[in-house]
Amino acid sequence: MKKHQFIFVCSLIFTLLFYDQSVGLNMSIFGLVLTGFICYFFQDRFTSRTHLVLVVTSILSCISFAWYGDFVSFLALALSVCFLQFKTQEKELKILQVFPIAFINGITSLGRMLMFSQWLPKREVKSNFAKKLIAYFVIPTVFVTLFFTVYAFGSDHFSSLFTDYTLDLNIWQLILITLLGFYISFTFWNYWVPEVFYEKNSLLANDFQDENAIRNDRTFSFLDIDFERKSGEITLFLLNVLILVFIVTYNYEQFFEVVEKSKLSAATHERVNAVIFSIVMAVGVIMFYFKGGFNFDEKANGLKKLSKIWILLNGILIICTLIKNSEYVSFFGLTYKRLGVYAFLVLAIIGLFFTFLKITKQKANAYLFNRMVWYFYGTILLCSYVNWGNLVTTYNISVNKGVEPMFLSKLNFNDEARRNYFLLQHLDGEDKEVSREENIEDYKEKSFLSKALYYEMLSKNK
Repeated sequence: MKKHQFIFVCSLIFTLLFYDQSVGLNMSIFGLVLTGFICYFFQDRFTSRTHLVLVVTSILSCISFAWYGDFVSFLALALSVCFLQFKTQEKELKILQVFPIAFINGITSLGRMLMFSQWLPKREVKSNFAKKLIAYFVIPTVFVTLFFTVYAFGSDHFSSLFTDYTLDLNIWQLILITLLGFYISFTFWNYWVPEVFYEKNSLLANDFQDENAIRNDRTFSFLDIDFERKSGEITLFLLNVLILVFIVTYNYEQFFEVVEKSKLSAATHERVNAVIFSIVMAVGVIMFYFKGGFNFDEKANGLKKLSKIWILLNGILIICTLIKNSEYVSFFGLTYKRLGVYAFLVLAIIGLFFTFLKITKQKANAYLFNRMVWYFYGTILLCSYVNWGNLVTTYNISVNKGVEPMFLSKLNFNDEARRNYFLLQHLDGEDKEVSREENIEDYKEKSFLSKALYYEMLSKNK
């Protein structure tokens, strides 16, 4: 199939799936269609394990969205299918470039769709075109119309077969869904990569292209390399002293200072936010000093040692925060936010690990981004595959923490555990509980293509 054929076929499929429907199973089916087309028609381009992994994650993400139908599973589906298409069609470009390319095409496709000569095949109009039009369309239409008129006058029942019904069709919705399907299909199959992305792709390489050229690079034109190196050593030494003091005071406040129970949540969130900013800035400092020449400077051993100590101390700060978050969970139970803190801290540890490798293996700054985008993607996948709402509910019930009826009713996909607990505690008459059950019934009453399978498989409330 050619590009324009992909576009028209996918537009038709999208229209059939989404007309007079809300988003549900239809999105999963459409994602599987796109994945299937890529696998079947471009299988000769599958040259690495990455392609096979992305095929698997795309299929699993479609299944996940079919089951949950929430935003996280939708994000996982969209990223998986886009990553698969991008790595299949643009093998040389770094995965980081998929984000600006998707943004640019989301805007430019509105204009490029009208440039028919760029995506529709050029066909010469031959002399027998008029003959085919008359022979295959005009003449049959004329005869069918004449005989239909004669038969309609001769039989009321025959006439009623074609006239005694009303076409239940929302024309405006059909047009809008068709246009949306065409826009999505066009952007997906006929995306445009500006030439600058190919030209600048080397800037995103993991390794430096010319070590000798950058060996004596200076960040500041008014400072010699020796002064800049010494400045970096002084800066990192002071930062190491500063973070040591912060770790001591941070742990004292967390584990020894008595805080009112009503203020504990706010105080914990403030400290976690401070750690988040500290880690981000820590990585930024390393990238600032080791973006070029200092990676290969033989006199920069002191700077490298101080940087590694800086990374180690930030790692200790992360571990302290993990311990405190775990303590907080043991006292008050799990929430989505506390799970999010775990996720960020794990990503932070991974980021520090690759920052350490960047220094020891003399990698470019892009090395860190190229690695972390995959771990971020993996985090999204994990979040979309696991039923975190049910996990929070079952854990909190088991430890009898964080089991307020309003809180449990706000969690997603925990209905079996929530119902059993409310029934046991005689809380099934709560307003929030009633409202939640009404929402479930609304989900169950949706048409098939608009359903989320989780609610379809959920038994009725007793």
